[in-house]
Amino acid sequence: MYPYPRSFSHIGLSVPNLEKAIEFYTELFGWYVIMEPSDVHNDDTPVGQMCRDVFGNDWETFRIAHLSTGDKIGIELFEFPHQEDPENNFEYWKTGIFHFCIQDPNIEDVVEKVKAKGGKQRMPIREYYPGEKPYKMVYVEDPFGNVFEIYTHSYELTYSKGAY
Repeated sequence: MYPYPRSFSHIGLSVPNLEKAIEFYTELFGWYVIMEPSDVHNDDTPVGQMCRDVFGNDWETFRIAHLSTGDKIGIELFEFPHQEDPENNFEYWKTGIFHFCIQDPNIEDVVEKVKAKGGKQRMPIREYYPGEKPYKMVYVEDPFGNVFEIYTHSYELTYSKGAY
């Protein structure tokens, strides 16, 4: 028996400034706050114990906030003390997640808003299947160095044959 397709729940992003990240994602994409920023401490509370299970014992505190997208996907924002920017924030050749993707039909406008809010465009906007499908994509990054992609159409439409 084959498993049924599971839903995506959330993604966690580390940022150096929780309030600025909330502002960036709520103003740019309309994502909304479902849990205001709060402090988490390495203590014996249930959340402290759970985070110790995840992070180990060598942490003291961090701040966290939860956002939600229009399709109910959670965005968990973490602000850790002593945050470090990686030398290269786009090590796509290494194992791990190197981007997430957002869908918006007005890709040019979104890219300009990303840049106006301190992010950057990493490449020119490209057609995915020139002459075949009118779908576009681009890689950008938020002001904190988190790389993401923007599609003009859904993942299914972009990759399925004859679904356009």
